[in-house]
Amino acid sequence: MRINLLVSMWFLLLMLNPLFSSGVSAFQTEITGKVTTANEQSAPGITVVVKNTNIGTVTDIDGEYTIDVPGENSVLRFSSVGYKTKEIVVGSQTIINVIMEEDLIGLEEVLVTGYGTTKRSDLTGSVSRVNQEEVNAFPTSNVLQALSGRSAGVQIIQNNGAPGGTINVRVRGTNSIQGGNNPLYVIDGFPFSGNPSNLNNADIASIEVLKDASATAIYGSRGANGVVLITTKRGSPGQSRVEFESNYGVQSLRKKLDLMNGSEYAQLQNLQAENDGQNPYFTPGQVQGFGTGFDWQDLIFQSAPIRTTSLNFTGGNDKTTYAIGGSHLGQEGIVQGSDYNRYSLKFNLNHTVNSKMRLEMSNILTRLKTDRRDSGGGTRGSSMIGAAISAAPISRPYNEDGSYTVLPNEYPFIAPDIINPLNFINEQTNTIKANVILSNAAFVYNPIPELTIRISGGIENRDDRTDNYQTRNFFNSPGIASVSTSQFTSLLSENTINYNKTFAERHQLDALIGFTYQDFTTTFLAANGVGFLSDSFGTGNLGAAETPGIPSSGYAKSVLLSYLGRLNYSFDNKLLLTASFRADGSSRYSEGDKWGFFPSGAIAWRVSEEGFLQDNENLSDLKLRASWGKTGNQAISPYATLNRLFPGNTIFGNELYTTLSPSTVFPGNLKWETTEQINFGVDLGLFNNRLFLTADYYIKNTTDLLNTVTLPSSSGFTTTIQNVGEVQNKGLELGVDAAVLNGAFKWNVNGNITFNRNEVIALNNGESILGSNINVLIVSDNVNILQEGRPIGQFWGFVEDGYNEQGQIRFMDLDGDGEITENDKTFIGDPNPDFFYGLNSNMSFRNFDLNIFFQGAYGNDIFNISAIPSTMDYGQGLNMPREVLYDNWTPQNPNAKYPVISRSNTVRISDRFVEDGSYLRLRNIQLGYNFPVQNWGWEFIRQAQLYVSGQNLLTFTKYSWWDPEVNSRGADTQAGIDHYSYPIPKVLTVGVKLGF
Repeated sequence: MRINLLVSMWFLLLMLNPLFSSGVSAFQTEITGKVTTANEQSAPGITVVVKNTNIGTVTDIDGEYTIDVPGENSVLRFSSVGYKTKEIVVGSQTIINVIMEEDLIGLEEVLVTGYGTTKRSDLTGSVSRVNQEEVNAFPTSNVLQALSGRSAGVQIIQNNGAPGGTINVRVRGTNSIQGGNNPLYVIDGFPFSGNPSNLNNADIASIEVLKDASATAIYGSRGANGVVLITTKRGSPGQSRVEFESNYGVQSLRKKLDLMNGSEYAQLQNLQAENDGQNPYFTPGQVQGFGTGFDWQDLIFQSAPIRTTSLNFTGGNDKTTYAIGGSHLGQEGIVQGSDYNRYSLKFNLNHTVNSKMRLEMSNILTRLKTDRRDSGGGTRGSSMIGAAISAAPISRPYNEDGSYTVLPNEYPFIAPDIINPLNFINEQTNTIKANVILSNAAFVYNPIPELTIRISGGIENRDDRTDNYQTRNFFNSPGIASVSTSQFTSLLSENTINYNKTFAERHQLDALIGFTYQDFTTTFLAANGVGFLSDSFGTGNLGAAETPGIPSSGYAKSVLLSYLGRLNYSFDNKLLLTASFRADGSSRYSEGDKWGFFPSGAIAWRVSEEGFLQDNENLSDLKLRASWGKTGNQAISPYATLNRLFPGNTIFGNELYTTLSPSTVFPGNLKWETTEQINFGVDLGLFNNRLFLTADYYIKNTTDLLNTVTLPSSSGFTTTIQNVGEVQNKGLELGVDAAVLNGAFKWNVNGNITFNRNEVIALNNGESILGSNINVLIVSDNVNILQEGRPIGQFWGFVEDGYNEQGQIRFMDLDGDGEITENDKTFIGDPNPDFFYGLNSNMSFRNFDLNIFFQGAYGNDIFNISAIPSTMDYGQGLNMPREVLYDNWTPQNPNAKYPVISRSNTVRISDRFVEDGSYLRLRNIQLGYNFPVQNWGWEFIRQAQLYVSGQNLLTFTKYSWWDPEVNSRGADTQAGIDHYSYPIPKVLTVGVKLGF
């Protein structure tokens, strides 16, 4: 009903267009001029607009411009990143020349905020920006990777290095247990669902991260984890531009695990047999004859290309501007059988109907295709990576007849679940195809210059299909096929009114009110089959299966209706006030608790604008900020509060009947998770803003945490969801921007560091919550725990206490009862870093640019599940790290790293497998050469750059496995786990950027 009403309003306004147009003044004056820099160089690309209108242009290559203004009272606004904004009243002038002053730190830079924009100098909240040069600094398969180390308070967790692999983003820590902890992503004003993997880096104009509640509360129930605003490039009036970029990179494994060769492996098997009272498996001659053996890591890992190509057209005139772009990213994985392709088209359009009315449109179409044989995790029998680590180096991948070697048949001591990795590479497929459409449009009407009415609507649609097939040549497989499809659609309607007015030259008021409607619909369908006469069908004919599976399907829908308002007030550019409010009503919650209310307020004092500091030569800017606010989290599924019935089957007599029965989960009476946050900040500019410092201290308390609670069996239910907990995050963020040198040799440095402390304040009845069980055959137990007074997801297990007289592991009896029981478990590690940081250096001299970017984390632990079977499962014929052979317990080596090599060892989840995950990484180094095309007289080309770069070339870490950036389980309650994870590659890249 509401959507129909909005559509009707839209068409009504369009029909009234002649009435709006009739009020436009016929007076027009042509203004021309030239814009230069302080050193008298022409300034191309400067935006020139008539203030409070959509009339604008940009300066050409010579810094010249022409623009028509509606009257003598018009104000021309000259702006560009890196320069201070200038405003000039036209009056009787027809030629206006302007000298732009450098703004080294960008205080005049306009940032995107929720439902609006503001100058950096006018911010009251905590907002950080990553500009388009940083976003597109190096090739990535996900635009979120470009945020790593760029913004204080923002932690990027790359769960694995697989092409198209998932990424978690944490803004100021982890808030929720049951719900998600990723921020809300807003693309060109559209609140996007999930991860923005549909975007191409070259299409991004900027990324703003809203961190404190003053900035995020305008998004209400979805702002608790921060908000990431992604703005794609749009056209500007003036000369049309073409931008082309192409690069090619070669990915490779950062390091190999130092596993045993053939002779060493045979020695270890003999040692195990000897320690267990058995005869040696191999003679001394055989041991020596195995030599280096076969390297299974070389079989599955490869050097792999990554390619990106993008082409963008932008331009327009005073009436219409456009941005059209297309791109392709193709990434083959360093693990054989994995690759990722993304094809995207973008079309943005702005059209000015008249001085009061304009239309805006944004469209992004994306095709994603992922092929992946293995992304890590699983057991050695279900993981290619696990199989490659475990396979005996004295075996070969092929038999003499060309068939695959069945590894357990090679020797009697090899475990039956060890599968030849060739099975995963050649005999199974896992393909995911997705089509993503994001389209929105807006009608903007200015009845008077100070008032803006905006009516917008959009759609997000995603169709996914996953095809899995395991051939009959796969070890012990009869042919297994499965297909699943899912469709997600979200419709959005947003309607706002904004009033912006300056009174008496000292009072500036910016007020916003609006309401929004968004719905979310998901459907899925899945089917499978086992047993095929031929592999030629693949997943194309599930009906040909000997045993067809039972198909499944599903449907879910939820709706969110919101009212919002915000007021910004500035007095004499010194005192800045912000207040916002949002009310969200969600269909997901219980009757009486469907509405959540999220207020916020902020105040800032620009001390540097006071008279007693204006003449200070060293202090160029000083602003003190404070804010408070509440935000929410929709942490439950659409029907969690409803008493649902589920189908099943039962037998009466000799007949099978279909049934409907209640779930074993009791529907909870639920309300919103609410995060209350306070923030104190200071911005300090020194030496004409050549040095700019930012510091923020925050405290976030998330209450009414939703979590699963166990019920007594007498209730007829097993669990329910309740509001039972509280989590606190508090921390300090520090950022620095420095223009070290600004002459012929330019050098800019920026860095940030974040300290965050997470603590579980309260849980249901104070009871601890264990993470999901992990099973690696010799051990099946929990690793993570949530406990009051501790950070989320700490590691939980036993503490080792050396070895007994037989060389077996001894565990500490912490409760002193003389036995090793569950009561002897304790905290053995913490996956949460003490701090994380980034440091970026940009240098330029003449035509050369050099960028060096470091990123890292300190104080976090990793629980290496991979090391449990790979270093402790003796007697199963597994290959192991070389040090196991040379540093195991003997009477002569009682303090060895590893116990006696024997099947009799008892292995538990213990501190043995906890490692320091701290690292410092050279994330990117790039050398570029800018060809002096302006001196060649080539009018058709503006820019030509050739560059070479390297990503992840150096990593300093104590972590013993492939890579310290790892999070196999991808969950906050099970963070910091490495379980056969797909390694992150290092990359060498060469590329070219052209501008026409």
